[in-house]
Amino acid sequence: MRPFVLVSAGAAGGALLAVALVLVMARHGLVPINDAQMQTYLLQHADLLPAMLNRAQAMEEQRQQAEQAAAVKKLGQAAFFDPKVAFVTGPADAKNTLVEFYDYDCPYCRASVPAMKKFYEAHKNDTRFSFIEFPIKSLHGESAIFAAKASLAARRQAERYMDFHFALLAHEDQITEDDIYAEAAKAGMDVNKLKADMADPEVEKALQSSIDLAHKAGVDGTPTFILNGKFRPGALDDETLASEMKS
Repeated sequence: MRPFVLVSAGAAGGALLAVALVLVMARHGLVPINDAQMQTYLLQHADLLPAMLNRAQAMEEQRQQAEQAAAVKKLGQAAFFDPKVAFVTGPADAKNTLVEFYDYDCPYCRASVPAMKKFYEAHKNDTRFSFIEFPIKSLHGESAIFAAKASLAARRQAERYMDFHFALLAHEDQITEDDIYAEAAKAGMDVNKLKADMADPEVEKALQSSIDLAHKAGVDGTPTFILNGKFRPGALDDETLASEMKS
């Protein structure tokens, strides 16, 4: 979740802050409901603003987490392990499950690769994994969409997919078309087949289905993980991933 921004610049700054906070403060009953009273109250109690802001943010995050948990429960586990939407691997009867929504041009997704790759190698025989495309075009442009389509097409060469996936996700710069084909070749894929499969209209449909699922589940950024049914947004390291998979 994006943090709120506190602006302190005298009376004018306080007035702007009052306007910016009116919805969230009123929602949680932290200040008077009347807009005029609210502005006056905030201007007269500027010393309380940081604590009020932190409290409002915490309550907003709790509300969002509750909504996400309810959405996951309503959708059901099967929705996140549908092979028409996700690349699914690992035992079907595994007690542990890990879902990741990602964008190949997302720096935070890249930051999670070492931990994810290590965990996957250690638990690919006892954990059910689901990898779901969620390219955010507004942030990363057409390259993210192109990479997602390549990834969807690459699933048709499943035995090479995970090497290809981790290679793309670990790429340091914005991914280009040449990068994608080069990584596919390194992973041992048939590049001509990959290109042909990318042109299949079913790939476009699959991408839209994965984006729709993300929205239904309340995913609003990448990476977002669902670890044993529990939402966990943001990058992961070894310790955090291991800890949260146990909890």
